[in-house]
Amino acid sequence: ISNETVDFLKGPMVTRLMPSFYIFIILISLPLNGLAMVTFTYRIREKKPAVIYMSYLACVDLLFTLLLPLKIHYQLNASNWVFGEAVCRVLSAAYYCYMYCSILLMMCMSVDRLLAVAFPIASLTWRSTRKATLICTLTWLLAVTVTGTVPLLSMRQTFKIKDMGVTCHDALIHADPTDQQYMYQFSILSCVYYFMPLIITFVSYSTIIYVLHVKSNLLATSSSSSDNRRRAVIMAIAVLIEFVVCFAPTNGILFYHCFLLATGFNSGEGDSSYAAYLLAVCLGSSSVFLDPLLYYYGSSQCRQQIRSVLRRGKAEQTTSPTNRQTKSTSLTKTSCEYTHPARSCLFSPFSQNSLYYCFSY
Repeated sequence: ISNETVDFLKGPMVTRLMPSFYIFIILISLPLNGLAMVTFTYRIREKKPAVIYMSYLACVDLLFTLLLPLKIHYQLNASNWVFGEAVCRVLSAAYYCYMYCSILLMMCMSVDRLLAVAFPIASLTWRSTRKATLICTLTWLLAVTVTGTVPLLSMRQTFKIKDMGVTCHDALIHADPTDQQYMYQFSILSCVYYFMPLIITFVSYSTIIYVLHVKSNLLATSSSSSDNRRRAVIMAIAVLIEFVVCFAPTNGILFYHCFLLATGFNSGEGDSSYAAYLLAVCLGSSSVFLDPLLYYYGSSQCRQQIRSVLRRGKAEQTTSPTNRQTKSTSLTKTSCEYTHPARSCLFSPFSQNSLYYCFSY
């Protein structure tokens, strides 16, 4: 580590600004994702594919948020790690697991929404709860194994640096040929596991926007239906912006930094890129509270569902069992099913309950 990097790691940017931002993330993410998890797990009886994907994403965001206090303590302590080697390995691996699991889940959700919008009838057999659960499980396995999380758990992450103390994942010594090979693999995997999902997600949401625009012109619908489609387009653009802003800097700089470390070229420039990488990691962590705002609470239907859940907890104390059963049934049957062949049902890609807007020809 160069003197410039030591000054940066012990400077106000790392020891004050970043921990403050992480604290802000925790204060917003915990209640949002916690409420989403409770709603998806206990309150929604009818588990549609969209609910499965969002519940897994909320779980990933929540687990990562619970590990952020360790990162906050480390940076407030002037980048001096005190929790031991094992905890450092877990924390380092957890970030990459969270990032790539989120990326893969967001890609799966974009494809699921594309199928629901472009092929609303045909995709009913493809978009089953069992298949969504299997895809989410495979996504978690890929994020844990293939993307390099397991090798991070086997590599030494803490080093005692002069004039700094013990660092955690901020200084890696790559004298071992195995570690050198891992740097090549990690840079390639990080590139593939971001840019390929980025292309798929971009194509999916671009197609969604196009289909909604075409159907808006073909179908004579009310102004409220047009407003719903307009909001869906805005939300699709917002999700794409989040995908790029939160993850592109991290993966781009990571690929460049790993390349410099693996080749041993221009170590001073490598230190400079790592300072930028720490800022990108801090920015990328903001997706843990942007995900619930965009995916779960971004639609009026979802907000109504959450309000119903909150009201239901108070009403259950005074209502009879018959009334509670009626309310429970009404909460689970909030989707517009395909009940008439002369209707074209457009999937609302940002509805927490996989709601369908049905428009007559």
